[in-house]
Parts: sequence; C-alpha cells; structure tokens
Amino acid sequence: MRHGQVIGATDKHAGEPTDRPVAFGEVFATLYKQMGIDVTKATLTDLTGRPQYLVDGNLPIAELV
Repeated sequence: MRHGQVIGATDKHAGEPTDRPVAFGEVFATLYKQMGIDVTKATLTDLTGRPQYLVDGNLPIAELV
C-alpha cells in the first residue's frame, strides 16, 4: 500500500473536506483489498439469510492501492 501521503484538502480550520472527501466505507474497502478480499463480490449472510456486501458500494481508495 502506498502510504505517507495526503489525499484531498480541508478548509483552513481542518474541519470540513473541500476536495476528495473519503468515506469510512472506502477505508474499509481499501483494507479488505490489501487482505486479498474482493469487495465487489464478497458477501456475508445476515440473520434473515440474505447476502449483504461488506462495504455496500464503496470502492478502495485508488490513491492508496
């Protein structure tokens, strides 16, 4: 994984993203990809027996993989 870099930008108070906001799902998708798990295909079965995707539509952060 390429690390040690800044992705996006924030306002002058570092309170809100102004460029390239990152969602938690993208972070988890990146971690799963690094572990060799394809987040577009991997599912878990919920209590009702239906398959649920691990990160529900989020993709890995392209700048890190």
